[in-house]
Amino acid sequence: MIMWSMAGLQIGSYLSCPVGRTHRLFSPRYAPEVASFSQGSDARACTKLQICAVASLGESNNGCFDRRQVLTGVGTMLASTCLDNGRALAEKAPKGYAAVVDNNDGYAFFYPFGWQEIAIKGQDIAYKDVIEPLESVSINIVKTDKTDLHELGSPERIAKTLVEKVFTTPSQKSQLIDAKEKDANGKTYYTFEFLAKAPNFTRHALGTVAISDGKFYTLLTGANQRRWGKMEDKLRAVVDSFILLK
Repeated sequence: MIMWSMAGLQIGSYLSCPVGRTHRLFSPRYAPEVASFSQGSDARACTKLQICAVASLGESNNGCFDRRQVLTGVGTMLASTCLDNGRALAEKAPKGYAAVVDNNDGYAFFYPFGWQEIAIKGQDIAYKDVIEPLESVSINIVKTDKTDLHELGSPERIAKTLVEKVFTTPSQKSQLIDAKEKDANGKTYYTFEFLAKAPNFTRHALGTVAISDGKFYTLLTGANQRRWGKMEDKLRAVVDSFILLK
């Protein structure tokens, strides 16, 4: 295992973790004016490796979408997680959303209807708006030897590490707005909100992380700050909908 120090924390990158050089959809690092997702080396990042590092981190010294409707749908989904029937669960998605149910990797979430699935190396799955490049959602999964998020640290600590080391570049200014813990269906989730400020755009992002069955899950979604008023409720519904099925 490769070890290095960061802000007084020992971060380990497990060599057994698959290391993928991902496009920038997973983080707000890519510029919106770049056509699609650039294949250039400067438009890639070893996000899988960085997430791996966080997953092995140890403690050392006005949208029109109603999130309550979505959460009601999530409650119904939770009651049905014992059913290995993705189609039945997908049909429970609230109006304006589609469902992703991955029984193999053990997670499910809703995303805005109309977003298109795209292939991003290093991401388990990703969707984006066809017009607004910063409006997207992606799932990243890496192995971890931890069994509970509390082994990694507090919500603020994990969120700060991800925001500063994974979701933004050194040239961007990041601001962690909020980080908190929630429990659902016997699982612990850390959710967080942050800004990533680049010279020509600011991305307002939301994320959630969880651990189950030796896997560290990260869901990330967001939008351009100029559209946050319109997209906030929709994106919060996406984050709130994420659940582990195992």
